[in-house]
Amino acid sequence: MIDIPSVVQNKARDVDAHDWLDGIPDLIAVLEREWSFRFGRVLPDATEAVVAEVTMEDATPAVLKLLIPRDGEAAANEIVVLRLVAGDGCPRLFREDADRGAMLMERLGPSLHDLALPIERRHQILAQVAARIWRPVGDIELPDGAAKVRWLVEFIASAWADLDHPCSEQAVDHAIGCAERRFASHDRERSVLVHGDVHEWNALQDGDVFKAVDPDGFIAEPECDLGVIMREDPVELRVGDPWMRAHRLAGLTGTDPIAIWEWGVVERVATGLLLTKVELQPIGSEMLATADLLAAHHQTP
Repeated sequence: MIDIPSVVQNKARDVDAHDWLDGIPDLIAVLEREWSFRFGRVLPDATEAVVAEVTMEDATPAVLKLLIPRDGEAAANEIVVLRLVAGDGCPRLFREDADRGAMLMERLGPSLHDLALPIERRHQILAQVAARIWRPVGDIELPDGAAKVRWLVEFIASAWADLDHPCSEQAVDHAIGCAERRFASHDRERSVLVHGDVHEWNALQDGDVFKAVDPDGFIAEPECDLGVIMREDPVELRVGDPWMRAHRLAGLTGTDPIAIWEWGVVERVATGLLLTKVELQPIGSEMLATADLLAAHHQTP
């Protein structure tokens, strides 16, 4: 029996991927034959895919990832990112099948979350991980920062209504205002490859460094990645001056603290709504409560 994490089940059902859920055991059996690995165990903390430990034919430990079928492009985009970075900042990719949303990649160590490091050290590591991925991409086709902003705005508006307003209208308006400014600031010339979801559960240890798993893959301003770090640890952001985090991340990476802050506002509301929708609590409610507080006391640096 394949024990699929409840969050993955909820997200799959939310996009009507019932057949995909039912077909997971058969898909694993087929890939086990085609890619010559021995199936191990499903990892319980995955949220966007079924992720399992496997062992390749030559005894190399690896990970099998089966993405929830959302829009048909998520797997292809992730594969593009993994090929571009070639193991520098993200795991090495061994095998892939975009049509089936399947990837076989190197197995890494514990997550940054599991190591329970102090918050400032975690943020320093995450900023370093993100910066390793940032690079020019030329004519590579991936969604851009403007497309991400449009999606986030649409999601915030629809999820806020569907969930019967779990945060204040002021928080939603604040997020949409920040999103509009990031949309207006999008510049292809300044854009780089960004991961799109760099947080402590996605940063896994690889010897003396960390690599980021589950890249969304965008071409955007680098502050887009740092906004994800801004949205995390929402309770801690209420202590002292919340702008200090944006300035610290900007100082570590040579980026713009205002852009980091604005991406963080948008990410916090969107992710808080998403986590509320898939019943991942209390973090969803904590993000929205922080969004309410920051919107009510909105200030510039």
